[in-house]
Amino acid sequence: MFRSMMGNWVQAGWVSLFLLAVMGLRAAVPVLDHVFPAALQIGSTQSVTLVGKFDPWPTRLDLDIPGVTWEATTNTGVITVRVSPKAPVGPQVIRAFSPEGVSAPRFLILSSHPQRAEVEPNDETRTAQVLSDLPAEVNGRLEKNGDVDSYSVELHAGQNLVARLEAYTLQSPLDPVLRLLDAQGVQVAWNHDEVRSLDPLLAWRAPKAGTYVLQVFGFAYPADSDLRFSGSAKSVYRLHVSTDPVARHGWPLGVSRSVETRVRWGDWGVPEMSSESTLVPSSAIASGTVGHSLQIPGHRLPLEMPVGDGKEWVEVEPNDTAATAQTLEIPSAVSGDLDRAGDEDRYRVSARKGEALRLEVQAAGLGFPLDAWLKIEDATGKELVRNDDSGGADPVLDWTPLESAEYRVVVGNLLQRGGRDQRYRLSVQRPQPVWSASVPEAFLSLEPGKTNEWKVAITRRFGAETRLTVSVRGLPPGVRVDPVEVPEKALEATLRWITATNAASFSGPFQVEVMAPKSVQGLAGVQQARFSLVSAGENNGVPQGFRRLVVESVSRLWMTVLPMPSKPADKK
Repeated sequence: MFRSMMGNWVQAGWVSLFLLAVMGLRAAVPVLDHVFPAALQIGSTQSVTLVGKFDPWPTRLDLDIPGVTWEATTNTGVITVRVSPKAPVGPQVIRAFSPEGVSAPRFLILSSHPQRAEVEPNDETRTAQVLSDLPAEVNGRLEKNGDVDSYSVELHAGQNLVARLEAYTLQSPLDPVLRLLDAQGVQVAWNHDEVRSLDPLLAWRAPKAGTYVLQVFGFAYPADSDLRFSGSAKSVYRLHVSTDPVARHGWPLGVSRSVETRVRWGDWGVPEMSSESTLVPSSAIASGTVGHSLQIPGHRLPLEMPVGDGKEWVEVEPNDTAATAQTLEIPSAVSGDLDRAGDEDRYRVSARKGEALRLEVQAAGLGFPLDAWLKIEDATGKELVRNDDSGGADPVLDWTPLESAEYRVVVGNLLQRGGRDQRYRLSVQRPQPVWSASVPEAFLSLEPGKTNEWKVAITRRFGAETRLTVSVRGLPPGVRVDPVEVPEKALEATLRWITATNAASFSGPFQVEVMAPKSVQGLAGVQQARFSLVSAGENNGVPQGFRRLVVESVSRLWMTVLPMPSKPADKK
């Protein structure tokens, strides 16, 4: 059995390079399509299948996670993974690499909860796999076209069932579906897409006690002309099933980092808001974070809530006319709902001439089926600016008033629908200057004796017009990249990678760092340039791209210095 220590990939890498040189082999670039199962429990040892192509085997893996080690078995693509109880919980990135290159990043999730494996055959209701102890986290795979996986659960009268699937967000080529059947095989509930992604979420209250069957199946993603259920070795998923209360949202929908926020909550499958509440002090919000994990009494899973700079208000009706508009401070946020068709909610803000403001609605991003629009009116009711969306489903306005005055901020529904699920959070902030950097790829291949160029894109917002310095950390011997000074207002930098003719073969991580000078207040510091894994293009696995993933960007990039080509033998 071949052994590779995760915490020491460099040593393992050079051993493999030596073996390849001795054996006269030339490794192909490994292809890692998926990891199955997709999740492991911390404190466990598990056999894991790497779905893809690996020639030769064993491959080398970049799995830079504290407390995780692995061993390759003699079966191609199968490894044994040991996860320490102290390993970090959450989604992690894994890559396979060789002297010739590196695979695309894929995901391995570490969970603090027990993991179950799908057991075949379970295509039909009569062979449904019994989930006798809930909540449950099940790792499964739709292995072939036409595959359906069935799971049996016992429910009491009035008991809520919440089922959630992860497949699309794991980069599986699936548009998955969940459906629930009663004991007679009649469909009683189903869900195709949860608002935030193509992954489904089903919440349902049982009218009577009995045995119910939860089924998982899916269509091909991206869609094609074949209407049958899709499946393949890549079609992995995680199924979460619970009868415990699972919070859908807080009320208000966000919490504040400046003042305490008293939060009530609404659970999936329960139409009424909880009469209980919990107090979130501002001291509980980590500095610089945009989200907070709230542990709600009686709930196993925490609720993720957005964080704002000012007070979090709740809408007060009536507020649909200019005269009844609710007053908002700057900065602050308000949670409301468009509870009837054609409803418009208005808020009064006093803004100063030349003061940059950011107004943002969160609705679809929080899982609500509201297609919101946002506009600003002056005191006469004249529309000054409007937005339906901003590169996503929710609208954002970056606006600077021309006069100091009182204005109305208006939220409406593009589809003219109404109801208690048409909820939103409107925030009004004074944005601070910010900048960020991105790179065009997650990996880079270099040939000895050649020079490559790589462009780093700089995004500047709200007056972030400082000069920057771009440099590279983690360069191997034989590769040089000089730091690049980026002038004020410039939106890109070009890095020149100079690889010596005698540069040794290398395959390993590196980072691109972007630094603002210490003399610039509020902008000083170092950021790492990131590569986005989400896309509407073709650079993350499928033509339409994955627009939401469990990990959406990486700053740990990968460099391959290719081996020197072999010299042709002299002719005699």
